[in-house]
Amino acid sequence: MMGRDDIPVGLGDVFAIDQPDPVFEAVGECKYIKAIPHGNGGLLDSDTLYGLARDLPRSPRRYTTENSVKFGAPRDTDHPELRQPLAMEVWESMLQKTNPGSKITVLTNGPLTNLAKVVLMKNISSRIQDVYVVGGHISSTVKDKGNIFSVPSNQYAEFNMFLDPLAARIVFESEVNVTLIPLNTQRKSSSFSAIIGELRRTPRTPEAVFSERLLSRLYHLKQSHSMYQHMGTFLGEILGAVVLGDSYSGLDPKFEEKLIKVLADGNESSDGKVVVDEKDGKLVRILTTVDAKAYYKLYANKLGHEEQSAKIGSFEEQRRRWSHPQLKLEIITSLFTK
Repeated sequence: MMGRDDIPVGLGDVFAIDQPDPVFEAVGECKYIKAIPHGNGGLLDSDTLYGLARDLPRSPRRYTTENSVKFGAPRDTDHPELRQPLAMEVWESMLQKTNPGSKITVLTNGPLTNLAKVVLMKNISSRIQDVYVVGGHISSTVKDKGNIFSVPSNQYAEFNMFLDPLAARIVFESEVNVTLIPLNTQRKSSSFSAIIGELRRTPRTPEAVFSERLLSRLYHLKQSHSMYQHMGTFLGEILGAVVLGDSYSGLDPKFEEKLIKVLADGNESSDGKVVVDEKDGKLVRILTTVDAKAYYKLYANKLGHEEQSAKIGSFEEQRRRWSHPQLKLEIITSLFTK
């Protein structure tokens, strides 16, 4: 949408750290990833953006790391230079292009597999200023449970920690400064009706319109189908980006520090659980509250900024440009220039 295919997107690992398949090591074992269903808000829904992905403009980027003979493909594609790099290749390339004394702030909203590999490499991890981790759950009562709905025996973990508990433990035991945005806090700011209402009042940029459509679909599924009751989780994913991207002027965030650790013992019933450990835990800054109304408004306003809106709003708009040579030239130029 932004015409910024010059920004590299790294392909990460599908499987958790230290989880090779016992028969074919190159594949990996599905011990943790099998907890994500294929339907019901799982892999198929996320890959297709709940049926809305077809409305987005197409990119010339290839979603594979093997896009040319040089990288193992049997033949070159039309644009071998647009192969998708591996996540670690993006890290290394980024560090080469930035000032050696500069620091990087990281936002994660998924399993910590890639970040764990980074912090294990001293020459790279030393360049990290802060890490904002969206995920984890710190239970305050027995009834305060996590969100691993597909693994009934694990009642207190959160998906991002559970999907690679060893990676989470590596990150939390490292020397990087971690700010945790836990499930407890996300749940305090997960009103679909409120955030959709703000989006409807904001200028109708392509980003705002698409976000409203997607969140409205999630809200409808949550209201209509028992298997989609966990849709509110995705509003928490947004919270991390808003907290990091704002100067805290209106969100009024409150933080506290606790000594915590992540359980990663190979026990499916407890892996990924975050516990307070005054003796052996890592001191982590934890977001406890934000002004929910300010959060919804700030998110909508960011998407409504017309001066930094999309160059190509939809696939339909892209297709219309393709049918006119001059417009086609303009779109190709915007996609391939920085």
